[in-house]
Amino acid sequence: MQHTLDRKNPPELKQIEKIFIPKAEKHTLDNGIPIYVVNAGFQDLVKVDLIFSNLSYDPSEPLLSSATNRMMAEGTAKHSALQLADLIDYYGAFYSTEESPDYCSVNLFTLNKHLSKTLPTLREILTEAVFPESDLATFILNNQQRIVVANEKVNSIARNKFNEIIFGADHPYGHISTKEDYAALKRDSLRDYHRRQYVSEHCSIIVSGKVSPQTLKEINTHLGDTGWSRSNGQVAQIPAVKTKAERRYREEKEGAIQSAIRIGKKMFTRSHEDYPGMAVLNTLFGGYFGSRLMSNIREDKGYTYGIGSAVVSMKDHGYFFISTEVGSNVADAALEEIYKEMDLLRTELVENEELETVRNYMLGSFIKNLETAFHIADRFKSIHMSGLDYSYYDKYLQKLRTIGPDEIQSLAKKYLDPDTMTELVVGPK
Repeated sequence: MQHTLDRKNPPELKQIEKIFIPKAEKHTLDNGIPIYVVNAGFQDLVKVDLIFSNLSYDPSEPLLSSATNRMMAEGTAKHSALQLADLIDYYGAFYSTEESPDYCSVNLFTLNKHLSKTLPTLREILTEAVFPESDLATFILNNQQRIVVANEKVNSIARNKFNEIIFGADHPYGHISTKEDYAALKRDSLRDYHRRQYVSEHCSIIVSGKVSPQTLKEINTHLGDTGWSRSNGQVAQIPAVKTKAERRYREEKEGAIQSAIRIGKKMFTRSHEDYPGMAVLNTLFGGYFGSRLMSNIREDKGYTYGIGSAVVSMKDHGYFFISTEVGSNVADAALEEIYKEMDLLRTELVENEELETVRNYMLGSFIKNLETAFHIADRFKSIHMSGLDYSYYDKYLQKLRTIGPDEIQSLAKKYLDPDTMTELVVGPK
């Protein structure tokens, strides 16, 4: 007998009981570099991610680590930037970099069959970069122009200024890059930093995709020797945070037709016991399209196209922030509604139905971010760079499944107190 689909009633929602997270396996190259393998791919493709913790931060040279990382592929003792790009592109591979105040990384995406051809180029960039004067001049000019453009946007000004207020101008998390910072970059400084930073003793590797024993053998052949074990520098000692005592800031931007709003506070890292619960609270408050902030500020009031909040975890500190752009004539009204939503979470229990919607959304998002080997590697990287292991995800998922309205309210009282928030508005006078 043929089964007839019920098109009148939606299917019953069921709780996701078990989530399997493929775990990275640790190996060690001959020279001691730890290599973490996420073997979960179906296509004959791998990503090799080399991660280097930044050296000691010098406020007088705040761009040294990021500029060095971004400029390494601009030329080596053997090849120009164009030649290096051709050596990668010829094999359909892709080279990219990532920079943060805590670490920098270089990434290589390539077909397994071309790994032996592309790894030598990666090795050359890591060990023989020369930072040509002409390319450095172009790099400086392009980034100075980018700063000029960014400083015309209220949202960019608010993002940078807010971090400066929270962490202090001399802290790597709070420094605002200036045209003068780029003008101060010198080739000799970049070369010296490169010599001290990009060493085997200072490196860890995450390789993901379809990883075979031959893949590891190739990586060990090209990156596992002691030939790039040079004098190492000291890993960065993060300076003290200097949060400003004032809570309300206004930054005038002449000619702006919108105001950028940034509200938040310094908080904890992913290792804190309240982080998983705060992640749920944040999602409900402003962390997805169906959040309370979006429902109120965008859907009901029409003050903005978008508003959101986030909990950011870095190596040594974290912070919470709310961000939006609104018409300057409704900036005060938007602020009032944002604080109103904070107070509601602190004074009234969340309905079970709303919390269940958030729970299902977060569980679904978590599963979606395990779709590919590269997603799984990113999950591992998040905990690895925070000094955590996979038990963190067990606790996170358990909290997601069990957190109730009482705990949401308790966390809101603890962390969403308007009196502890820093408020910044950038816009016309």
